[in-house]
Amino acid sequence: METSTLILLCIVSFSAGFVDAIVGGGGLIQVPAALILMPHYPVVNVIGTLKIPAFSGTSFAAFQYSKKVKMNGKLLFLMMAIAFVCAFVGSWLLTLASNAFMKPVLLVILTLVAIYTYTNKGFGQHTEKNHSYKKLIKYSVLISLVISLYDGFIGPGSGSFLILGFIALMGYDFLHASANAKLVNVATNLGSICLFLLKGKILWAVALPMAASNSAGGWIGAKLAIDRGNKFIRIFFLLVVIGTLIRFAYDVVMGWR
Repeated sequence: METSTLILLCIVSFSAGFVDAIVGGGGLIQVPAALILMPHYPVVNVIGTLKIPAFSGTSFAAFQYSKKVKMNGKLLFLMMAIAFVCAFVGSWLLTLASNAFMKPVLLVILTLVAIYTYTNKGFGQHTEKNHSYKKLIKYSVLISLVISLYDGFIGPGSGSFLILGFIALMGYDFLHASANAKLVNVATNLGSICLFLLKGKILWAVALPMAASNSAGGWIGAKLAIDRGNKFIRIFFLLVVIGTLIRFAYDVVMGWR
């Protein structure tokens, strides 16, 4: 690989880490850019390689959040365990099947999310709902199961979907939703990495420099999110959802041609 291409990938990875630390969706930046810049590599190898910087950036961001934001350790452990297994299975499915059929469904979902977030000014501004512990467990399992399978299988936008789940189902505000989503994302990335390691799909000469760049972006993004709070994260969330929507719309239109 040419040095200039690797430098571009590192710049992209830094940007992805920064955005992902705040509201998720870093894969929206990193995945399409890597597929364009690495056209001669199999898609599975590209996706497997990108899990390394995604894991490193998410880990740094999660560490930042864990120092400042109070979280439910027992609930998170359950979610991370489910997320690890489901992401492993999702990545295994990626090696077997096409994911094109998911794009139209995601296009509709993201359109509704963008409209709802924009029109509902109170979305993500309140604290936890008074759910029973049993209901919290149910929602935790549902969020972990569905989004982690998606993350392992396709990936882009999964961090934003996790944040949406924490807000809409569990009543978290944006800051606490982002913090919890980062830790669940650590588990999903680790599950995928284990699968891709077993399959020998990771290009380490590309993964390691990108990991360093993504970590730097994740560190800075998390600090900014913690300092600026809910209003800043809400605006960023809306921008990333719209960006993800445009990306999937492009994929769907091109797929119909």
